[in-house]
Amino acid sequence: MVSRWDTGVMSDQQVQNEHPAPPINEQGRAYDPDVTSEERTYAMFMHLTLLLNLTGVGGPISFIAVLIMWMIKKDESPFLDDHGREAVNFQISLFVWILIFGFVGILTCGLGWLVAMGVPVLGAVGMILAAIAANKGEFYRYPMTMRFIH
Repeated sequence: MVSRWDTGVMSDQQVQNEHPAPPINEQGRAYDPDVTSEERTYAMFMHLTLLLNLTGVGGPISFIAVLIMWMIKKDESPFLDDHGREAVNFQISLFVWILIFGFVGILTCGLGWLVAMGVPVLGAVGMILAAIAANKGEFYRYPMTMRFIH
């Protein structure tokens, strides 16, 4: 008899049994019914580390902070793992978008820099929505995020 480990391929049913979809709340959002208050608060603070960049402290400090927070707790809770991974990917994506629009700004005599001014707005709005979702125990996906870490 060949097991799924022998072939390296899992059937859809095996994937669903091992990773069932989270329940959906009244607003139509996936949530974790087993998440604790401490986990919700920790996840919220992982998202709020982006405030360090938006307030001018800047640089890689917020990225390093969220990365350390995620690495510490990712094995303790699937909820924290998901929110930490999402926050890290979002911060990397914001940096990449700034680089792209900065380069486009050079090529377009500054027009790309006008678009780049929207990146901090995207960061602020996304961070607030993610922090609120985390505090409610909901899962969240940032818009315009490249998934570097899976």
